[in-house]
Amino acid sequence: MEIMKYKARAKINLGLDVRKRLSNGYHEVKMVMQTVDIYDELEFKQSKNPDIILSVAGYDELGGISNNLIFKAAKLMKEYFGIKGGIEIHLRKNIPVAAGMAGGSTDAAATMLAMNEIFVLGQSKEKLMELAVRLGADVPYCIMGGTALAEGIGEKLTALPNPPKATLLVVKPPLMVSTKWVYDALDAGVIESHPDIDGMVEALKNNDLNGITSRMGNVLENVTERKYGIISEIKNIMIDKGALNALMSGSGPSVFGVYEREQDARAAAEYMKAALKEKKMRAQIFVTEFYNK
Repeated sequence: MEIMKYKARAKINLGLDVRKRLSNGYHEVKMVMQTVDIYDELEFKQSKNPDIILSVAGYDELGGISNNLIFKAAKLMKEYFGIKGGIEIHLRKNIPVAAGMAGGSTDAAATMLAMNEIFVLGQSKEKLMELAVRLGADVPYCIMGGTALAEGIGEKLTALPNPPKATLLVVKPPLMVSTKWVYDALDAGVIESHPDIDGMVEALKNNDLNGITSRMGNVLENVTERKYGIISEIKNIMIDKGALNALMSGSGPSVFGVYEREQDARAAAEYMKAALKEKKMRAQIFVTEFYNK
């Protein structure tokens, strides 16, 4: 059987606003999502055995296989479309885990896209996105990819123009942050400052990098930064070392800085490594860029 390879790319939130908590426990959000060129590597192979077989390299603590979003995505596809054949999936984990970068969601999205192709289901991306919301609010966006405005609980997506070229420094400190804990701890009714998401959308339409970065904001920082001061320290180092702006992605703890020049981002990365080593912190550090197909 032929092996199909996929790169499941991570996302960052250039802007993340929470409007209110809904009666179903979800939150109404308004966000600008952006794919970045940090990716997990997945291999898929059709199997005569009807089971879903998942193996993982690069990380040892993804939890039970049946709770993994890849397994859940494959199970959903098999059940919804009546697929009789089995699938073997191998994951090499590169995206930081519990990092606010949709690592699990993007793997689930890649699984749905791959199975659509392998089993010749002929489903549109729009249909897969509609189905993907059952797995989590970020999965439809990860199927879509690129730059998008996300509303509702994150499932109402509008494609946006690509941002101008820039270099990103992404740092994930050695912390595990639960998205559920962050949202549960957030009191949406007392948020004092909301990011200007509409203004960021206009800046994207105008290809204005400074307009985009000056509007970067994430209301979830109010929760995560309060508990983990290292997030503020990382942001401050990035800005001191030339970033146009720096922000926590999603529920954290990953932080990204946006640089006009690649050499400045790489110099900041070296400084960051030394600064965190002094604190005896083994962070994951990436120099990357926006990814738009």
